Amino acid sequence: MSKVAVVYWSGTGNTEAMAKAVEEGIKGAGAEASVIAPSSFDASKVAEFDAIAFGCPAMGNEVLEESEFDPMFTGIESALKDKKIALFGSFGWGDGTWMRDWEERCKTAGAVLAVESVMANDAPDSEAVEKCKALGAALA
Repeated sequence: MSKVAVVYWSGTGNTEAMAKAVEEGIKGAGAEASVIAPSSFDASKVAEFDAIAFGCPAMGNEVLEESEFDPMFTGIESALKDKKIALFGSFGWGDGTWMRDWEERCKTAGAVLAVESVMANDAPDSEAVEKCKALGAALA
């Protein structure tokens, strides 16, 4: 059985709702899902999983959350080489620059983006929820 981590940060609950849909997709595809807060995830844990879904909303000037999520992600980037991953998150303004920048960081680190990233404008609608489930299934 494949083991997939869902590592996310959520301030308003929108990205949390997306993470739950990702988890549902993973389990629905027959894999084991572990939902983990960024404060409990570091580079030593990357190898424990076959794939990882990362979720973080756009903050401030379209950047990853800066106090907990971005420091964690910066600390694991070098461990992501050849790792199957996917990205998701919500935003309330802008055009998705934070996601494009994040995808580029992942590619530079050598990670394998397994599926198209999922973005939701504010709370995820039914289409975004279904895309999150498909993202989870793709990682399983």
